[in-house]
Amino acid sequence: MAKNIKPLYDKVLIQRVENETTSAGGIIIPDSAQEKTQIGIVKSVGQGKFDNQGNLRPLNVKEGDKVLFGKFSGTDIKLEGQEYLIIREDEILGIIE
Repeated sequence: MAKNIKPLYDKVLIQRVENETTSAGGIIIPDSAQEKTQIGIVKSVGQGKFDNQGNLRPLNVKEGDKVLFGKFSGTDIKLEGQEYLIIREDEILGIIE
């Protein structure tokens, strides 16, 4: 379970959103032809990042946010059968509302 992982500092734990398995025209896309999605749900966040004055700045994202991130961002991990991504906050491109 993702609750067992507490990222450090400016790191964020993300679970990718599942890809669509059919195209808009109804064609089924095989797993081998699908790319990993760049959208995910934030499962856990670190305590923040230290600024130049040594103050801890909290992160802008929070648990439950739906975010967009770069294609080659972060590190993929597998825990208890679930796949997650650990990523720095500055690699997150935006929050999807």
